Amino acid sequence: KNESISLELNDGPIRVDIESLETGILVRMFQRKPQFLSRHDSKIIADIFNLKQTDFIDEVPIQTVSTGTAMLMVPLKSKAALRNVKMNVDLYRNYREKSDFFSPHFFCLSGETKDASTFARHLGTPPDTLEDAFTGSATGCMGAFLWKYGLMTENKFIAEQGHWMSRPGRASVEAVGEFSDLHSVIVSGTAVTVV
Repeated sequence: KNESISLELNDGPIRVDIESLETGILVRMFQRKPQFLSRHDSKIIADIFNLKQTDFIDEVPIQTVSTGTAMLMVPLKSKAALRNVKMNVDLYRNYREKSDFFSPHFFCLSGETKDASTFARHLGTPPDTLEDAFTGSATGCMGAFLWKYGLMTENKFIAEQGHWMSRPGRASVEAVGEFSDLHSVIVSGTAVTVV
């Protein structure tokens, strides 16, 4: 059975297609036209998250991006930097209160498996979930960010997250449109019913 539903976000619905396959369920989330919002000072972000300014990808901003939910995009040069990410909760809460994003998404340009192009970590604010195993909305924002800033040569790629938590997650990400005029981002992956 295939169906299309609306996922209600704070600023309105987005389309989600659910397709039954012989191997399981495939879910496609059609995210909104990306909005590229505030840019953030690398020194401030480094101080909040236990990083060095040299950990960030050169000539690429740290920026809030929204494809339905605004996320802080933090591109890192290496998995070593990604492993070092640790939140200073007090500094983070103070900064987030004055900013325009829901939560931070850290990523580097290599996967945990050979066919993946990115690996990410997504942190929450205590006492909520400290780290999310896989974050579809942030992955869509990341796809838009990578495409806009020329960090991907193809508009489709595999994103991974959660492996270091023993909860590996993968999704196919497709940026729809040109570098200068993205229309949408589609995040697709297999799913199981848990509730």
